[in-house]
Amino acid sequence: MNLPKVITELVRAQNNFDSAAYAECFTETAVVFDEGKIHNGKAEIEKWIDKSNKEYKATMEPLDYNEKENILSAEVSGSFPGNPIILKFHFEIIDGKIQHLKVTD
Repeated sequence: MNLPKVITELVRAQNNFDSAAYAECFTETAVVFDEGKIHNGKAEIEKWIDKSNKEYKATMEPLDYNEKENILSAEVSGSFPGNPIILKFHFEIIDGKIQHLKVTD
């Protein structure tokens, strides 16, 4: 599967529980929508993923990538009910960084 570099970096950062590296995949003004909440800007995204990493220890295994739609399907495993689950990560990428990410099931 041929993923954009920034998505490969995001998956690596997630699987290493590296919140700083995860946040570096985003623009300064990025927006993340996950679990009904919106996280604005790189600093807020780093706080959100750090808390999530500590709580869920979630790892991602990419399953499919739709280049046309910029949607990654991944199996996510961790310490949460019903795991593993398959989630869809909808990306908007600008100049090699993530501007918008929406996580859906």
